[in-house]
Amino acid sequence: MSMTERYSPNHYRLGQHRLGLALVTGSAIAYSTAGYFTRLIPLDVWSLLFWRGIFAGCFMLLLLLLRRARSGYPIRLMGKSGWVIAGWSTLGMICFLNALRAAPVADVALIYATVPFVTAIIAWLVVREKSAWRTIGASILALAGVVIMVGNGWSAGHWRGDLLAFGMTCAMSALTVCFRRYREIDTLQVAAASCFLGSLVALPFATIGSVEASQIGFLALFGIAQMGLGFLLLAAGTKRVSAMESALVGALDAPLAPLWVWLAFGETVSDATLVGGAIILLAVGADIALANRRAIDMTAVTG
Repeated sequence: MSMTERYSPNHYRLGQHRLGLALVTGSAIAYSTAGYFTRLIPLDVWSLLFWRGIFAGCFMLLLLLLRRARSGYPIRLMGKSGWVIAGWSTLGMICFLNALRAAPVADVALIYATVPFVTAIIAWLVVREKSAWRTIGASILALAGVVIMVGNGWSAGHWRGDLLAFGMTCAMSALTVCFRRYREIDTLQVAAASCFLGSLVALPFATIGSVEASQIGFLALFGIAQMGLGFLLLAAGTKRVSAMESALVGALDAPLAPLWVWLAFGETVSDATLVGGAIILLAVGADIALANRRAIDMTAVTG
């Protein structure tokens, strides 16, 4: 292969698409640990929100300062689009952690698995983005997995948590579409603003002094690994793949989130959850494989 072929536009697009899928997959894995951390750290949800936002925000701010020191990239005031994204992210965080405390992790994860469909509607309405048929088909298959998982019946008394989970799903769908529409935004700045904004909202309701020294390390890991890393990977990956494809891969959270709490705390996972989760994994894997196959074929034809 010549140097011209290796670095042709089609090869570059293929590489970017693969990178985008890998980044969004990493984000889904990071986000899926939220249920584990909410069970691990015995604090009220507002204190969790406050400390998670502080640690994640400081992590983002450190990255901003390191980037400025290395490349001289200026730290500017965010525009309207940046604050819109930060607002959606903050709303999603608040709904998410409250939902995890008000309902089983599996319930929250199942509702979030519908994010591809909500994202597809918003993406079409806002940016007129159409999804590939393979992604639509994979989303229908993923929906079948959700139906099987939910078919076992919602747990009695968890309607509040279910409603919050749906609010989180809508917020994350809007966030994904905004990343696609406003690609010029500074991801790090928006991420840092979102983290600190979440802490600011939680502050009046949090009991800051209730944190024990032994919990600080877990809170830092919660903020940096689950929220900070998850947000950065999602932002970087969504710029390289379609909004619906990003949301579909993000649905990996549905089977993974209950798995972690089952392994760590023995929180029951039904047979329906296992079967439905397997179908969702199959749908996501099939979409990624078909997308990769098509991209390789196009590259081979056009060079």
